[in-house]
Amino acid sequence: MTVFVGGREVRVPASQTRGERFDDLVLDAVEDLEQRWAKELEGVEFAVEDVPAVAADSDAVYDDDVVADETAGGAVPLGRLLPAGVDARGRQTAPRVVVYRRPLEARAADRDDLADLVHDVVVDQVARLLQIDPDEVDPPDDA
Repeated sequence: MTVFVGGREVRVPASQTRGERFDDLVLDAVEDLEQRWAKELEGVEFAVEDVPAVAADSDAVYDDDVVADETAGGAVPLGRLLPAGVDARGRQTAPRVVVYRRPLEARAADRDDLADLVHDVVVDQVARLLQIDPDEVDPPDDA
């Protein structure tokens, strides 16, 4: 696809990459939650990483701040909450919710399924951050 910028012809990709589409799914999930929890989520950072850091010990048990795929025996992290803290220089750090793209993509049957999985992981992590039940963060639809 070609667009004109300042009278110059510039070629740009016609479609998004898988990573960009995934980022959009995370943003959609966050925007949905911010409508209800704007004050509580102020300053919270949301990030996407392709894959989680691999533990040297294959039998590693993850902290409570990690959402892991229980069907895989909890061995595959899908997301993580990094609480607010202090960095090595003594500066305050904001809480951060990290969503892992490739493990979620591998578990999704299609784009709609992936959107649901991303939403569930983001809701779970926000619930952990706020220390409330996920159903309170995002009440189920009464259909």
